Amino acid sequence: MTSIQKPRLFSEITRTAAQTRVMDAALRLIAEHGVSGTSLQMIADEIGVTKAAVYRQFKTKEEIVIAITEREMATLEDALEEAEGHGPRARDMLLDRMIDQAIERRGIVSALQFDPVIIRLQAEYEPFQQFIERLYGALLGKQAGIEARLHAAVLSSAISVAVMHPLLGDLDDETLRTQLKQMTRRMLGLSR
Repeated sequence: MTSIQKPRLFSEITRTAAQTRVMDAALRLIAEHGVSGTSLQMIADEIGVTKAAVYRQFKTKEEIVIAITEREMATLEDALEEAEGHGPRARDMLLDRMIDQAIERRGIVSALQFDPVIIRLQAEYEPFQQFIERLYGALLGKQAGIEARLHAAVLSSAISVAVMHPLLGDLDDETLRTQLKQMTRRMLGLSR
């Protein structure tokens, strides 16, 4: 079993106001058109600046996707830190935070979880891979191996698909949150 080096904290990455505007616009467009269907020009048009202004903030669309991923992961870091080494209650809090984030971001979950370009970039981005391994290690109590990866994939998919599935589209956020928390706890064998 190899030891995984802890990546730099995503929450410590600072972005300028201009970068944040670019990321927000890109996220809205990516949620609607996918990464491949979103151009730097579209992002510029969305925020009312020139393409050159966007290019000054990020050199490529891929850099924007990585920045968005870092920002999304940063929202889970403190809960992950707490869950690592603090047992079932901290795992409950981490699971709650993951579900809350998925529900809050209901409109963009599909793009972040299933867009092929985002999946490829995240697979190539080592800090993201390390973070995900830590996240599911803390949730599942397993460090590595095929079984841990399978459990992580099933849990992640269950949350992601549930928040965007048309069968559940009419549920209000609180009902979905309650039901999803109960279901995922059963999947993980956590009491409550």
